[in-house]
Amino acid sequence: MLLTKNSLTLILGALFTLCTLSENAAAQNPVNWLPEQLMKPEVLAQALQADKDVPLIINIGPAALIPRSVDVGAVQNKEGREKLATALKGVEKNAAVVVYCGCCPYEHCPNVRPAIELLKTSGFTNYKLLDLPRNIKADWLDKGYPRNKL
Repeated sequence: MLLTKNSLTLILGALFTLCTLSENAAAQNPVNWLPEQLMKPEVLAQALQADKDVPLIINIGPAALIPRSVDVGAVQNKEGREKLATALKGVEKNAAVVVYCGCCPYEHCPNVRPAIELLKTSGFTNYKLLDLPRNIKADWLDKGYPRNKL
């Protein structure tokens, strides 16, 4: 199904609004990743374009807009975390893994902290959070990086 640019903007706007509803809960949780665990979007975009050294990419948010993403969806609840754990079954603990949400700024995001916590407690050692500090539209789509068509 193809969406127009206006439809995509409306959908992303609605998702950003929904994400901010959980602002209080997410804002109370401290950041649980280190700065060196952030992957710059341009690094992932270059790997995708070159089709070289592409990590396992997992969408933990509302839409798998990045090519080759495994679409787990939101992990803010137990069911979502179980889906992420299932997606990680059989993956080597030292495999390169990148998770991303992009629904809203980190301080409001209900998904990044639970995903990072699950990676940590599951024993993964080479995971990154895609650095989308504002949202996927501003930090990925608007920069012209590779994207899936919806």
